[in-house]
Amino acid sequence: QVQLVESGGGLVQPGGSLRLSCVVSGTIFSSRILHWYRQAPGKKRDFVASINSAQTTMYAEFVKGRFTISRDNAKNTVYLQMNSLEPEDTATYSCHIPTHNAWGQGIQVTVAS
Repeated sequence: QVQLVESGGGLVQPGGSLRLSCVVSGTIFSSRILHWYRQAPGKKRDFVASINSAQTTMYAEFVKGRFTISRDNAKNTVYLQMNSLEPEDTATYSCHIPTHNAWGQGIQVTVAS
C-alpha cells in the first residue's frame, strides 16, 4: 500500500522559512509525479507545486519566487522549501501522488508573530 508521511511543519514568524519533507513508500517513487497541496480553515484545497520524474516543476502563482519543490529519489522523499512566508500561507500542507490518488496525513504550517 502507498503511504506518504510529511514532516517539518510548525510555527514560524512572517518572513521566515520552513522545509517540508514527505517520505513515500509502496510505489516506484522515481516514476511518480508528486504534488503539494494546502488547505486553510474554511477554504478550498489549493494546488501549490508539482514535480515530475524529469525534475520539471510547476507552481501556483501565489508561491512563485518563494517556494521550491524538489525530490531525492535515493531517499524516496519530496521536499517543499518555503521562504518569505506570509500569514496567508498558514494552512495544512499535504503531499499527493495522483497516480494512486494517495495523500499524506497533512502537516500544519502556521505563520504568525
